[in-house]
Amino acid sequence: MYEFHGWFGVAETTEEADAGDLGIRLKRLEALLGTFEWPTSKWQLLELNGTPFVTVDGLVNRMRFEAQDLETLLAFLAETLPGSYGLLYERAADMPPPAGQDAFRVRVLARGRVSERPDAYLSPINPTIGLTWVGTASSEHLGRGQRVGVSAKVTVTCS
Repeated sequence: MYEFHGWFGVAETTEEADAGDLGIRLKRLEALLGTFEWPTSKWQLLELNGTPFVTVDGLVNRMRFEAQDLETLLAFLAETLPGSYGLLYERAADMPPPAGQDAFRVRVLARGRVSERPDAYLSPINPTIGLTWVGTASSEHLGRGQRVGVSAKVTVTCS
């Protein structure tokens, strides 16, 4: 599985007022987003209190074209709209280090640069958001059309 969630405030510069080309750059951003064909994921370009934002969300069976599209989006925002800022959280069973398969990879966009930072909130996935099994789990099939019994001892840590 490949899961991703991100939000980005879109700005032409780090100054409060844009430099005059924001409208043109937003049209280029919208055109780029329009090339993303994500049948089971979504992106959204919206305006909140006069500030444009991009959000991205997806949960797919494996890393595929969405991951490359996200690379393209981050590079576009960093280069074309360097005042943009935001976070992209990703996780996958085959996520390369340093995140690895038991952690989220967090990419931070700020001041025209993309950096990777350790996730302090949801990683490690087990036991932070996943179930930790203690002991054994068993199931018994009694025959066609009959019930299946399952028993397990589960330890869940909440804080």
